[in-house]
Amino acid sequence: MAPESAPLPETLAELAGLDPNSVPVMILTSLVGAALIGTLMMTNTALAGPWAKRKITAAFTDRIAVDRIGPFGLLIIVADSVRLLSKELIVPDGVDRPAWDLAPLLIASSALLGFAVIPMGNGLHLADPEVGLAYVFATASMASVGLVMAGYASNNKYSFLGGLRAVAQNVAYEIPLILTGASVVIFAGSLQMSEIVAAQSQTLVGPIPSWYAFVNPFAFVLFMIANLAEVGRNPFDIPEAPTEIVAGYQTEYSSVYFVLIYLGEFIHIFLGGAIIATIFLGGPAGPVLPGIVWFLIKIWGVFLFTQWARSAIPRVRIDQLIEIGWKGMLVLSLANLLLTAVIVGVVA
Repeated sequence: MAPESAPLPETLAELAGLDPNSVPVMILTSLVGAALIGTLMMTNTALAGPWAKRKITAAFTDRIAVDRIGPFGLLIIVADSVRLLSKELIVPDGVDRPAWDLAPLLIASSALLGFAVIPMGNGLHLADPEVGLAYVFATASMASVGLVMAGYASNNKYSFLGGLRAVAQNVAYEIPLILTGASVVIFAGSLQMSEIVAAQSQTLVGPIPSWYAFVNPFAFVLFMIANLAEVGRNPFDIPEAPTEIVAGYQTEYSSVYFVLIYLGEFIHIFLGGAIIATIFLGGPAGPVLPGIVWFLIKIWGVFLFTQWARSAIPRVRIDQLIEIGWKGMLVLSLANLLLTAVIVGVVA
């Protein structure tokens, strides 16, 4: 039996009675493990996009959401999937292919790659590299390239404006996001995701766990705000801003390409929630329930927060967004990093 901390591919190999050190077995079990984790996250995304988003928004705005198709309206997931995938894929004149074709794939796949190193419970991670947090930030930021490709290649002025806005927004808020994450690394002394989770396993005061959300709530708030900008939720939904630039970078996409972009948007929200859960909320840690259940509760909690922001906070102007990022978030994240380094240095 593989140890509980063993990566999922090794656990699968042990359960199947195969040699986990064999290269063919390693490749096979890695693919199976990736499929299992990918299916789990895609299931959450399918539940969140067509159904939960509407239900939550309706609750916040005192309206009635989908409730006719299936129990609690759950079959809207199937109905929307069939409706969107059966639509004609319209390719506008003058688009720059293959960039136009590759952009939706890049947007959706970049977030899925990030889940490879997220610890979701005992043994529920594909890999645990020493640079795990850096890897997650790197894969998540690849979506910015997809947004630029979609905006530029669409041969549409609104799409182009959306792509430019996406670049400006991601540059302005990725730096504070990474700097705030670096403050957690200073506390934990490691970039390895399992080590960051293990560093939060003690108690802080009484029954309060030593999660970094409690140890450094200022960093937690900064990260949550920067994450809203990264996933394009209000007040930072500038790259698509329907009332200003139609739908921004996704204006010219339809059918399966639109589904991929829409899917990528929600996968990135859950990846942001997974990062927050891992580095600030103790990962899969929690009483009584299995770790994977606590992990899902935490990422759905972050999703609920993003939907509340979408319903409750008005969109800022593009100039205000840039000013908040460069003059506010950057300065505060640098101050937090410096303060964290001083505190850890003095305590050590």
